[in-house]
Amino acid sequence: MGLSFLAPVRAILENRREGLYCIPGDFYVDPVRRVPRAIITHGHADHARTGHETVLATPQTIAIMQARSGRNCAGRFEPLDYGKPLCINDVTVTLRPAGHVLGSAQVVMEYKGYRIVAPGDFKRSPDPTCAPFEPVSCHCFITEATFGLPLFQLPPVEDELAKLMQSLRLFPQCTHVLLAYSLGKAQQLIALLRRQGLVDPILVHPSVWDVCQVYEAFGVAMGVLEKLPQNPSREKNMRGIAVMPPGRGSIGLGELFGNHRTVGASGWLHTSKGRKQRTCDLPLVISDHADWPELLRTIEETHAETVLVTHGPDAALKRALHGGPVNCAGLTEL
Repeated sequence: MGLSFLAPVRAILENRREGLYCIPGDFYVDPVRRVPRAIITHGHADHARTGHETVLATPQTIAIMQARSGRNCAGRFEPLDYGKPLCINDVTVTLRPAGHVLGSAQVVMEYKGYRIVAPGDFKRSPDPTCAPFEPVSCHCFITEATFGLPLFQLPPVEDELAKLMQSLRLFPQCTHVLLAYSLGKAQQLIALLRRQGLVDPILVHPSVWDVCQVYEAFGVAMGVLEKLPQNPSREKNMRGIAVMPPGRGSIGLGELFGNHRTVGASGWLHTSKGRKQRTCDLPLVISDHADWPELLRTIEETHAETVLVTHGPDAALKRALHGGPVNCAGLTEL
């Protein structure tokens, strides 16, 4: 049979150097180079590149892009709400929640009765800061595979959060420094702490602060936040819970917070290799990507007859789907 099952997909999509290109619609999905028209799934920088002539995305994603990269980071923005179909040339485009971060969207493309869903990054675990993932029935599903290995069967978020709450009780004299990405993970942790009853002000890095303001503008309560100064090393012994990006979290924390504990939050902390690479006092296995069981469940729920894999290893998924009703190939095989 070879890859003949990709024939209807290849009539609609091409994998170009700029990124995933919809041929009849004449647009790209999350392109990596500047293009005339882009549909952006969510605001993380590896998906939301700047400089496109026209960007179509959810209003939340557009606001996040402008907050992080400037109001003129694209020539023109075209907001599209979840569930509202838009005809682009001969392709009907609809955005559906992806559950990854605020505003993250699956791009649903329908052309001559054939439906393709490109979700970008997605997660299935509960998150109070964004709309939950909605499975969409389709002919072809383009899944990420960040955690596309059977070993990534991650614990419930509630169990990991309980570890943090216990640490707060056991070490009340320590500032707990949560090392979390400025977009998504930081807001999720803040919201989860608020749900546990924490009402005290939370210190946040300026990059986290900017994104939190966007979340607040779209109705996601963050509680009382205090922005750390641009040059926090000049301050001494700031107290309380703090949220900082991982790349900057190890710089001068002793001077800044005095007695403190670093708290990591990542799906990669599920493995010993990940824990060695991301040294912290308290590792929490909290991810904003689907783990292995969730990937398989999502593929089943889409009823897709063809699955393309991107952003991660595809060999294990191909083996898992081999012999079943689903045809599976890497995106590069387009």
